[in-house]
Amino acid sequence: MSTISLTRNSTAVRRGFHVMTKATGPICNLECKYCYYLEKEKLYPDTKVWGMTNETLESYVRQYIESQDVPDINFAWQGGEPTILGVDFFRKAVELQKKYANGKTITNALQTNGTLLDDEWCAFLAENQFLIGLSIDGPRAIHDEYRVDKGGRSSFDRVMRGLEFLKKHKVEFNTLTCVHRANQNKPIEVYRFLKDIGSRYMQFIPIVERTADAPETLKLVQPDYEGDARLSYWSVRPLAYGKFLSAIFDEWVRKDVGRYFVQIFDVALQAWVGMEPGLCVFAETCGNALVMEHNGDLYSCDHYVYPDFKVGNINDAPLGELVHSAPQAAFGEAKKSTLPKYCIECEVRFACNGECPKHRFIETPDGEPGLNYLCAGYKHFFNHIDPYMKFMAGELRAQRPAANVMRYVAVDSGLTATAQTVSPNAACPCGSGKKYKRCCGAA
Repeated sequence: MSTISLTRNSTAVRRGFHVMTKATGPICNLECKYCYYLEKEKLYPDTKVWGMTNETLESYVRQYIESQDVPDINFAWQGGEPTILGVDFFRKAVELQKKYANGKTITNALQTNGTLLDDEWCAFLAENQFLIGLSIDGPRAIHDEYRVDKGGRSSFDRVMRGLEFLKKHKVEFNTLTCVHRANQNKPIEVYRFLKDIGSRYMQFIPIVERTADAPETLKLVQPDYEGDARLSYWSVRPLAYGKFLSAIFDEWVRKDVGRYFVQIFDVALQAWVGMEPGLCVFAETCGNALVMEHNGDLYSCDHYVYPDFKVGNINDAPLGELVHSAPQAAFGEAKKSTLPKYCIECEVRFACNGECPKHRFIETPDGEPGLNYLCAGYKHFFNHIDPYMKFMAGELRAQRPAANVMRYVAVDSGLTATAQTVSPNAACPCGSGKKYKRCCGAA
């Protein structure tokens, strides 16, 4: 398992679906400046004590398993900060999963800032084979630019301490790195830092938010907001995001293929081999990745937790019916049906599909609304990786490893020095760690 999956392949009528569970609601012990979820507390003004009740937890676990006719069920826990609930809450969740499993394979993924992890937590996570997503934005100076606690203090040392507990107990983890104004121009520094701390599975998520002062809305406006809104100061710039990904790809494709795994590279390769991209933002349609709040309220998507996109509550209607309701189906289909002509005719549509509708708030060059804010970045990135993806796709079709691309890149860029300058038994200049005669020298 390389990353926290947001979507699942599915079949027609009762497709498998995925719910991200906000068991603590928006409550967190940090106050990251770019967090889009902290202010969701305003949606529940009467809530005094946050946290999922035992009754809602049991109802959710039972319904989530029973409503899906698939053999593997993945529970995803997020927040806020889910570890605020304590280990006992998750012990109860695992007990309930075993109670209602009915022969299905149950797995758990938990996204955390890592600051509350300790021996007790990590022993539990290891014993129950939780996959952990650790939020970290880069080295100290970069990470602490936005990821601070309630007092505005650094969180870096506490995150790194949590990481050491994960390693000590051999808990499987990946890293989730937000890409924003503070790190958009430092891709290699971020990538090498993540490798240095032991991350082999990485996600790079673009931070894009718009703000408004309208009193009737949350400060961070919902995706379809049509009033006056401005881009937040922390949002990544479109082309900078594309260049960030491209720079990391250039290093990865030369020496890290098969050793380190970057979610967007894996998903892109799926598109190049003709598969449906396995991440909701790049799929043709969406709607199978929902979010449930602490009280059982179900929303269309993690980035659509607004009253207009509330699907219902699992304590009032069956989860399966809510997921497969007509409004939710329309929400998912709109990802495809609202694409501007500019996107439909785009050379990289097969890999992008307009990305997330949340980001479609600018106009196309000919004035049609609905273009993705990150379009320039994705066009740059997908066109940049095209020759390498074509090569890897060809290797996979020939039942050869995609990692052969490193040899292809080495030859293409002239790194394969002749036998007169590189001894056959010397380390290959491409950085693979193999002898030259068994690597690029054999090419």
